[in-house]
Amino acid sequence: MKTKKLTILHSNDMHGDFLAEIKEGKGKLIGGLALLSGYINKVRQEEENVLFVISGDMVQGSLIDAEYKGVSTIEIMNYLSPDVVALGNHEFDYGLPHLLFLEKVANFPIVNANLYIKGYGKRLMVPYHIVKIAGMELLFTGVITEKIMDALKQDPLVGSFVTLEDASREIGKICNAYKNDDIDLTILLTHIGFESDKQLAKLLDPSWGVDLIVGGHSHTFLEKPEQVNNTLIVQAGNGTDQIGRFDVVIDDDTNRVIDYTWRLIPINEELAPPDKELEAFIEKYKTVVDKKYSAMVTKLATTVTHPKREQETALGNLVADALADNAQCDVMLVGSGSIRVKSLGPVVTLKDLLACFPYDDSVSRYTLSGKQLKQLFSFIMRPENRNSEGECYQVNKKVKAVYSDKKQQLISLTINGQPVTDNGNYTLCLQGYHASNCESYLNIRTSELTKMDQPKVITTSAQEVLEAYLQDHTNLKSQIEGRLVYQ
Repeated sequence: MKTKKLTILHSNDMHGDFLAEIKEGKGKLIGGLALLSGYINKVRQEEENVLFVISGDMVQGSLIDAEYKGVSTIEIMNYLSPDVVALGNHEFDYGLPHLLFLEKVANFPIVNANLYIKGYGKRLMVPYHIVKIAGMELLFTGVITEKIMDALKQDPLVGSFVTLEDASREIGKICNAYKNDDIDLTILLTHIGFESDKQLAKLLDPSWGVDLIVGGHSHTFLEKPEQVNNTLIVQAGNGTDQIGRFDVVIDDDTNRVIDYTWRLIPINEELAPPDKELEAFIEKYKTVVDKKYSAMVTKLATTVTHPKREQETALGNLVADALADNAQCDVMLVGSGSIRVKSLGPVVTLKDLLACFPYDDSVSRYTLSGKQLKQLFSFIMRPENRNSEGECYQVNKKVKAVYSDKKQQLISLTINGQPVTDNGNYTLCLQGYHASNCESYLNIRTSELTKMDQPKVITTSAQEVLEAYLQDHTNLKSQIEGRLVYQ
């Protein structure tokens, strides 16, 4: 039997996590792109056949990225020199025209099989890429999450086959058209979430020969690969504190993986020296941003945290209360994913604030019946929305909602300590993004959202409201209060 060995390094959901940090209690530098690049360089020197791939969401999540609208991220990624990259939903945050510009800046191929230009049957991106290495040929293709349709809802030109069934057929088209006897390995780069990856693998025809799914979007940390329908599925959490490593052995006759080891490698200064050239390149961006955004906004009484977006957090409560104070509403729903840091404070600079809350969206106020409001909370609090792939929310201090996972129902909903009544009228504030996608995120149509009263735009800049609130309130305390309770 003739075999070949290959090492595949993979990242996902890096979100502009450029800089190394000293983690509490660790005493050593963790993560950051310079250390990550150092490890990638080390593996490339040690192993004969090495690939590095990224499964979406390189951009959004840091002030350096936001300041340069992703151009800084793509230029930094050029230093890492990935072999293939797939689109994530946040690659679209700066708009479709800008994404196409970023693709031109990139020195690496960006693949996607299921985004199309409507009316022309033309794929938006390169649908596949074949990497030739040491006599092997590897076929890469990629698919995107349904969430991408939310970001592009206003664009009349772009469509997508977004269901898993449709996506699987697109993968089949690629494999049928471009996979041949010379292809040693077929790898699917996805950005649909780990649970959806498992469902997708079940739909793949074994004759298509998809060997690996390298996923993203749900920020899932694994102890070992999942195997579904003879396809291995992996993901590497999020950020740059770790990287996935696949060492595979391929049977040259059958073009199948016959042996492998997979590890999630923690990135730290003991693993490999930092890439000094990349470190200096990042520092140029950091110096500009630090100078521009170094002004102090406020000082909190303590550090407030946002460890997990699927649950109530102290930082989430702070943001929701600030926006609710400005909006004078009964209920303020803040998308948990809008908060992009794990902690904030005690000293908060403008740089810290913008890194925490980078999406400068509008906030509008709507009037709903109590019955509608209870249906809305029943939908957003259900267990299947808390699987790292759903859209979760933080709420203001007037609200207390209790949900029973066992009974699969909302047990109680109160505002200012009073039960919400079906026939009562209540004001609800939403960020523009969530209002635009209210049917998929909140299970309420726009016509129902605006039925009782015309919506009122409270602010065109939630960022500016948050900044002003923090400037006017020093030594703020915020903690978890049981606003959202899951029994």
